[in-house]
Amino acid sequence: MNIVLITPEGPTSRTGNRVAASRWARILRGLGHRVRLAADYDGSPADLMVAVHAWRSAAAIERFKAKFPDRPVVLQLSGTDIYEYIDSDPVPTLRSMELADRLVALNDLAWRVVPKRLRPRLCVIHQSAARLPHPRRPSTRAVVVSVIGHLRDVKDPLRAAEAARLLPATSRVRIEQVGRAYTPAWAARARAEMKINPRYLWRGDVPGAAVRRLLARSHAMVISSLSEGGANVISEAAVAGVPVLASRIDGNVGLLGADYPGYFPVGDTQALACLLQRFEHEPQFVVSLRQALAGRAPLFRPAREIAAWRRLLAGLCV
Repeated sequence: MNIVLITPEGPTSRTGNRVAASRWARILRGLGHRVRLAADYDGSPADLMVAVHAWRSAAAIERFKAKFPDRPVVLQLSGTDIYEYIDSDPVPTLRSMELADRLVALNDLAWRVVPKRLRPRLCVIHQSAARLPHPRRPSTRAVVVSVIGHLRDVKDPLRAAEAARLLPATSRVRIEQVGRAYTPAWAARARAEMKINPRYLWRGDVPGAAVRRLLARSHAMVISSLSEGGANVISEAAVAGVPVLASRIDGNVGLLGADYPGYFPVGDTQALACLLQRFEHEPQFVVSLRQALAGRAPLFRPAREIAAWRRLLAGLCV
């Protein structure tokens, strides 16, 4: 098939949506299809459209369906689609979902916010991650806790740094954060935090290889987001065997499972500080995190993601 894969422009080429789209393009090409990545739809013929983000791709989906009404659209629902725009700007978001022949979610609980009439179109494809290129070697100088993600409001990005300030003076926990600041204000806040918080280091936007090196040095990872569609960094941590401390939101619970022991309430600095302290001082707590994460890791194998896309395409009438 000739596939056009629409992924709207973001402030960096390493946004979650852009990274996912690039990986899916490789998967689809590996399945024998021709794939063209584009930020918008220019009217060129295609047998199938795969669109990332219902709200941002609304115009592209509309144009494709107007020109080729009998050709299918596969729509990947982003976190902002299902946990923000479906309420704040529902018309384009729901219109995209109505026009799509298949809806793809990235976590197991996304169905709860998809309208009932559209749920038969929904499938979950967990984002996969490759193994680290080198064995993990957690730091021996400190308990390194990584935060991987761009600095923007929805990520609540400084929550781990603020929690680390509450730890006892004897704590060896250090927070290392990587990710681009979406606004000058966020960059200023991160720099200000470093000045007052000796446990915190922000490295800014770094290449993927540097992210993998940070994971390899990490004892744990924090994801403190207010909402998520299904963060690929959880897949990466699970495959790498790095325990995760996560905000209790559907996007995280839908990947880690309801019984995962490493959750804290959204925005609760004190609760996260307690988890960090337990992680540092309670070996059995660390074991429980690792065991639970190992049970989820098979969900994120590349072969499983490839097989899910093969099944999805086989079920379309093209």
